[in-house]
Amino acid sequence: MSFHPLLDRLKDTDAGVRRVAVIAVADEGDEEHLPLLIEALQDEAAEVRTESAQALAGWEDDAVVDALAHALLDADERVRQAAAQSLSELKTQEAGRQLLPWADHTDAFVRTAALRALRELRLPEAAPPALRALAHDNASVRREAVGVLGWLKHGESLLALTQIASNDADAEVRRAATGALGLALPGQAQHVFTTLIGSLADPAWTVREEAASTLGKLRAPGAVPALIKALSDDYWQVRLRATRALGQLGAATAIPELGAALCHEVSNLRKEAAIALGETAHADALPLLLAAQADPDPEVRKLARLSIARLDKALAA
Repeated sequence: MSFHPLLDRLKDTDAGVRRVAVIAVADEGDEEHLPLLIEALQDEAAEVRTESAQALAGWEDDAVVDALAHALLDADERVRQAAAQSLSELKTQEAGRQLLPWADHTDAFVRTAALRALRELRLPEAAPPALRALAHDNASVRREAVGVLGWLKHGESLLALTQIASNDADAEVRRAATGALGLALPGQAQHVFTTLIGSLADPAWTVREEAASTLGKLRAPGAVPALIKALSDDYWQVRLRATRALGQLGAATAIPELGAALCHEVSNLRKEAAIALGETAHADALPLLLAAQADPDPEVRKLARLSIARLDKALAA
């Protein structure tokens, strides 16, 4: 498609025509046309601005990042959301550095979007604005700040993250902080252990689920008693994560409780129990796994057979 017809269509009086022209420009993927897409972010029609914000996703160009950041302040929510999503797809730290000033913006949505975009870039310079954002009164801002610090494995923030995991008023922020603690370096794991054990009793089941998962990732052997207790949680999702964690820990002391999980009505939990019993490398797990070969779910039966083979190998060593 030639350039000039597109230019004419981008100036058409019909917003629908202009929106389709933006799509056509984006489909060409020509970097020389980026100014056209950036200009479309100023179109009078929100549908055109939204299409442009979406079309600019993936471009690391300085002008694009700056234009998308300013679009976070657009009067139309669709445009703001599209700009935030496009910024979240940035891949380079160089592009992320352009967003650092926006991570301290007074507008909560802008700040949330900037922190979200910075999260997976692991940009060391993002730690200071993230630390400042931990005290923000908006839960979304705090949640994204936690994500930035977790991805950075920012050791200096561990104390703050443990406090948030325990005390934040928002359950989703507590869940995010609980998960972020799992990114602690091995030598720092002990500092978060007590907090994670406490989070297994959090009022929100999503936090309890995350705590069980994080304890498994950290291979914290002292967590076994608390994880065994979590196998009685009211939510099967928490039981499943606790089962997985006990398997990761090779917790032979949990064999009776893992055996009981093999009888749960939720097949996904039975699958995890079959795997975990094999990971205990203990002979007491064998009769339970042999019985599980009669499970009505073929996947459970398959996992039981695999765990039996694993146990046989471990016991023969």
